[in-house]
Amino acid sequence: MTRYYIGLSVTYHDPALAIVDSDGHVVFAEASERYLQHKRALNCQPDPLIHIQNVLTRYCPDGDDFIIAINWQRKRPLYENIIALLGGLQAPGLLKTSLKKLRSPLPNYQLHHMIACQRHHIYTAALNLTRILAEHYPACRIRYRDFPHHLTHAAAACYSSPFSSAACAIIDSFGEKGAMAFYHFNNQTLSPIFESKGPGSLGFYYMKITELCGFDWLKGEEWKVMGLAPYGRLDHTLYALLKSTITLQGFKCTHSNRHLFRNLEKLTAFQRPSNQPPEQAANLAYTGQYFFAELMAQLLQHLQQKTGEKKLVLAGGCALNSAFNGQIKSRTAFENIFIPSAPADDGTALGAAWLALVQDSPNRNPICVNSDLLTPYLGSSISNASIEKFCQYQRGLTIQYLPDSICEETAQRLSQGQLIGWIQGRAEFGPRALGNRSILADPRSAQMKDKINRHIKFRESFRPFAPSVLHEHAEDFFMDYQESPYMDKTLGIKPLHQQSIAAVCHVDGSARLQTVKENWNPKFYHLIQCFYQRTGIPMILNTSFNIMGKPLIHSLEDAIAVFMTCGLDAIVINDYLIAKPCDENN
Repeated sequence: MTRYYIGLSVTYHDPALAIVDSDGHVVFAEASERYLQHKRALNCQPDPLIHIQNVLTRYCPDGDDFIIAINWQRKRPLYENIIALLGGLQAPGLLKTSLKKLRSPLPNYQLHHMIACQRHHIYTAALNLTRILAEHYPACRIRYRDFPHHLTHAAAACYSSPFSSAACAIIDSFGEKGAMAFYHFNNQTLSPIFESKGPGSLGFYYMKITELCGFDWLKGEEWKVMGLAPYGRLDHTLYALLKSTITLQGFKCTHSNRHLFRNLEKLTAFQRPSNQPPEQAANLAYTGQYFFAELMAQLLQHLQQKTGEKKLVLAGGCALNSAFNGQIKSRTAFENIFIPSAPADDGTALGAAWLALVQDSPNRNPICVNSDLLTPYLGSSISNASIEKFCQYQRGLTIQYLPDSICEETAQRLSQGQLIGWIQGRAEFGPRALGNRSILADPRSAQMKDKINRHIKFRESFRPFAPSVLHEHAEDFFMDYQESPYMDKTLGIKPLHQQSIAAVCHVDGSARLQTVKENWNPKFYHLIQCFYQRTGIPMILNTSFNIMGKPLIHSLEDAIAVFMTCGLDAIVINDYLIAKPCDENN
């Protein structure tokens, strides 16, 4: 029988689907937001009916044995069941004031809303997938598995890492019991060290900071806090107040201070009014990020001391904090840090699939596919056939097919200041554009940052852009350089080079970089090399191919829509270069 393991992230935010074959190879992995073009796909299914049929046809045409695994345990925690019986997880129940306040930075109605949404998605998990399998694979065998949420995070991160042994930290907003779990990974085995219990959560803490800054954590705007923080300075009064709301003792995180709610109320005095510009919250963002980094460093150093490991695997939503990730080596005794391309809940779809495989193969080493790193290019692709069809009906655009010189032509245009959308092969799994669904630009001029924010992304001016840099030259530009394959670490740019790559240099002299190696992405590597030969700069500015509030583009139609409604000069799709008339953006 031909067996496939299908992992579903059924979290109410960032749902995703992953397919693994019986040898542990990842056949497909993608977040639902891409197909749906709905940022974070809040309260959406990971297996939309029409889409899942097409995915199965393409990636599992010969399947007759399917294991469907989800990233949450179906048996729900005691508190959740009690609050459900009391009606607290129904719409009117969110407004109840008779329930005891949970010791958390977030109010009860927000917490209960999350629990209610999550509960619904667990109970309805795989409904669409099962129907399509029954209809189109009528003779197939189907079985179901469910796994602890944090364990699926750990599996996705550790099994995709290049490490055979490491300490593993999962830190997010919440799981079945709490917000954190720690493991020792050795010889493909994940051994639990500690799992937190209760509402104490660094994820909830950062969501509160995001809210106070005037941003929306439901939309995933924690990114904005990180981007704004370098414009501020430490507010000692706020810092003392934040310290009074959360306590760490070893691995234990609590909000147990008897003055918690009084101090949370005091925090409202620091909240940015909606009629004030975001820059008014710069000190709040800086102080919030500063304290978050302190807490994370304390946790990770404790983990290092407990395990004695020098290698760290980090995942969960808090692992998206690239500003802190770049500091881990200097603030802890860990020497090598790995963060997967999809550290948040979308990545747990892959973790669930791998755990089901491991469960079926306890006496062998099933995950033996990663001699280096797991490629992030695991999603959908755009066919040449669809591009050729578009070519027949377009009007007013210049289209060239350049199979032998697409990188050279693109590099030349970039060096002349053009803004170019770059679409190649399969889409990235995870939130960041890593050279296959990217908007690219020349990193040399500071004006380029403002140009992209104003004419392409339509977003706030304080938000920075990332450099994609050739690995062999990165040490020349970055202080204490360490590899950042998935754009997961922010490092300082050496003062000598800050002006020469001003478009990717943030206000504090830092950049969230992507390391590019030839064996990781040959075509993207060649493009940057071509740009380097023309300019002497071994990197290009790389930002996601989307506009603010939308996910990365998915289809050809998505790409053309963005191209035609913003200031891009050209897009490259596979080996096709599509350009606007020369004078359109002059």
